[in-house]
Amino acid sequence: MNSSSTSLVARSWWGRAGLFGLIVLLGGCQAAYLGALEKIGIPKREVLLDRVSKARSSQEDAKEQFASALEKFLAITKVEPGELKSRYEQLNSELKRNEARATEVRDRLASVKDVAEALFSEWKKELEQYSSADLRSRSEVQLAATQKSYAELLVVMERAAARMEPVLKAFRDQVLFLKHNLNAQAIRSLDTTSRTLQADIGRLIEDMEKSIREADEFMKGLQPTT
Repeated sequence: MNSSSTSLVARSWWGRAGLFGLIVLLGGCQAAYLGALEKIGIPKREVLLDRVSKARSSQEDAKEQFASALEKFLAITKVEPGELKSRYEQLNSELKRNEARATEVRDRLASVKDVAEALFSEWKKELEQYSSADLRSRSEVQLAATQKSYAELLVVMERAAARMEPVLKAFRDQVLFLKHNLNAQAIRSLDTTSRTLQADIGRLIEDMEKSIREADEFMKGLQPTT
């Protein structure tokens, strides 16, 4: 490779590196961020696929975390009062992990909505650019089908996300009560309420699993056919 070729490669690398740095800086401005990604060959469709995949993973992680917290909560009803302090600390840690997972799920869902809105808005505007009525019609049909599939996904994802807060509130209440009542009476109280919490987390897990399945179907439909 001669010096001019080397210089060209270097300029290209530094150009892409500079653009990548700009993308990072534009992270807070969604439209500019997505536009910068497209300049390096990453279209909104790929960004949406990536974000749905990450939202799916965050729900999978949340499902496992809430199930783990429930298991530890149920176990506390079988310990001796002298062990309650250490078990309270364990449950409090589980609560913090639940809250972190719930926040991640909500953030991932918000990021999916941002790019989906941008993609569909762009797609609709670009329909006007077709000179072929047949291709425009086919693209309109594809857009409508994708929007319908996305709307169905959004419903189940939001339902699963909404299930988390009532469970978190109940869990917070129990952890707070336990903090100030480390005795046998507290254990009996937890035993009474554990059935309700178990049912609530069971429904949450069911909704998470449905959301995960919907995400898999949506991603399958959005991927380009070969």
